[in-house]
Amino acid sequence: MIGDVLTSSILFEALRDAYPKAQLHYLIYPHTKAVVENNPFIDKLIFGKNELPFYRLLKLIRSEKYYAIIDAYSTVQTSILTSLSGSKYKIGFDKKYTRPFYTHVFSRKIQAKTHAGAAIEKRMQLLTPLIKNAPLQLKPKIFLSDAEREKAKRILIEGGVDLSDSIYMIGALGSSEKKTYPLPYLARLLDQIAAKENTAILFNYIPSQKDQISTLIGYCNAQTKQKIHLEIYGKSLREFLALTSFCDAIIGNEGGAINMAKALNIPSFAIFSPPLNKTNWNIYEDGKQNVSVHLKDFSPELFAEKSQDDLHKDAFELYEKFLPAYIEEPLDQFLKLNTK
Repeated sequence: MIGDVLTSSILFEALRDAYPKAQLHYLIYPHTKAVVENNPFIDKLIFGKNELPFYRLLKLIRSEKYYAIIDAYSTVQTSILTSLSGSKYKIGFDKKYTRPFYTHVFSRKIQAKTHAGAAIEKRMQLLTPLIKNAPLQLKPKIFLSDAEREKAKRILIEGGVDLSDSIYMIGALGSSEKKTYPLPYLARLLDQIAAKENTAILFNYIPSQKDQISTLIGYCNAQTKQKIHLEIYGKSLREFLALTSFCDAIIGNEGGAINMAKALNIPSFAIFSPPLNKTNWNIYEDGKQNVSVHLKDFSPELFAEKSQDDLHKDAFELYEKFLPAYIEEPLDQFLKLNTK
């Protein structure tokens, strides 16, 4: 959901440009606040679910007398909130069970026309009832303060990182086991990264995941272990973002961290889980600064005549076939372009 909140924040930049004096509010879950803090295009954040029960949230929304509501989430609950809001424009994604709640609906099933990707373009289309010639694409942005960056710089230096080295943030663990590239395979890729001179390696993890990260490090060779700074990690999401802003690239499992790095304009190399549709989330992929790999890129025959349920059922078996040998060459090309 953090990735969804960040990606949907592009709507505010376009709305601010079209309606400079409008009040623009964003209803989000509390835990996603970090990716939209300090965003100059958003006037107010409203926190749903845990912060406010449904009836109080509805009362608040009705009291604001919104001219338009854009429901980029389009669940049953958000569609009901939108329907009862009293706003003139009620805009959402087209689903059979939510369609009656909106004045305008748009399909999620689109073919991307730009390298921004489908995740961006399908959100931008939600603006078309409100903005004539709405932009087809905008890039998500994260706004860090000088104080946040200065603190991160101090953490890196005190942790023994030479800022003149090539610094890589590693997304070693996905949001679930089915979205996590096998650790022995990832260790081989880390050895490849560490083989470059003047390299420092950081990990995106939380303390409860330290044992898993230690297991991964155990698979690495001695040279790689010397270049890992395990004790440097983001104690909060904002701190992770600030640390990442000093990195030359983020490398690892596709997910929220990859999209956040893109919003910081940090190069990314993403490994997609076999059941995921790469075209849905490979936003702003250009083969240079932003690169992704999927088993289907190398062995499309493994996906022939497989349903989505089959792919989820066979996820671990497919991961076993996603050998590091497939990834090493594109990763090498990526490192050549994104190494100091």
